[in-house]
Amino acid sequence: MKTESVNKRQTEIPVITLDGPGGSGKGTIAARLARRYDWELLDSGALYRLTALAALKKNIALDSENDLAKLAASLEVRFAVNRDISKLESLVLLEDEDVTKAIRTEEIGVAASKVAVFQKVRDALLQRQKAFKVAPGLIADGRDMGTVVFPSAKLKIYLTASAAERAKRRVRQLKDKGIGVSLPRILSDINARDARDMNRAVAPLVPADDAVVIDTTEMGVDEVEKRIIELIEGRF
Repeated sequence: MKTESVNKRQTEIPVITLDGPGGSGKGTIAARLARRYDWELLDSGALYRLTALAALKKNIALDSENDLAKLAASLEVRFAVNRDISKLESLVLLEDEDVTKAIRTEEIGVAASKVAVFQKVRDALLQRQKAFKVAPGLIADGRDMGTVVFPSAKLKIYLTASAAERAKRRVRQLKDKGIGVSLPRILSDINARDARDMNRAVAPLVPADDAVVIDTTEMGVDEVEKRIIELIEGRF
């Protein structure tokens, strides 16, 4: 009976998923929502980026599925959500090393997309992602949160934007962090990553059947947040 009670409480914890391609704004919006409602925040993409970063550090080939899966299962990772309005990103620690900035480079983003195609890697990280579902609620940001990880989420959002606009946003974001980048290269990387993510056999990047799709190409961050808050308040 106690186990049934725990499972029931776990089921009742609300989850809001934010899926979409890189640069669609889901990371920024997820952080804002987590701070607004004081819910847990899951940046699932960070887990794949961490796996990719660790693989490069340990000279593990990005096409070695078994080795990558073993690495993913043993990663020593900690997240510290920063509620400060001026510092939206979570602090990410890999084996007690601050890699918050390191995992946000375009090189690691491309590597993470390659790592994410493997089912064994996804299986290794799946339970870690599910463990973020704790009271009072969870904002889950990723590419398959609403389709694979939390298919019973009470509200699923799919954010998208044109590749050109997402490339511009990415360039601004990286330059703000002091990372020099080329717009044509970023656009090329985004197009390649979109094709890989949307066409992969394992958990392709697609909106959940019951997701609310929002095109943010012509929308500012505040406008997107306002729209989603309206959906949240209407749903809950």
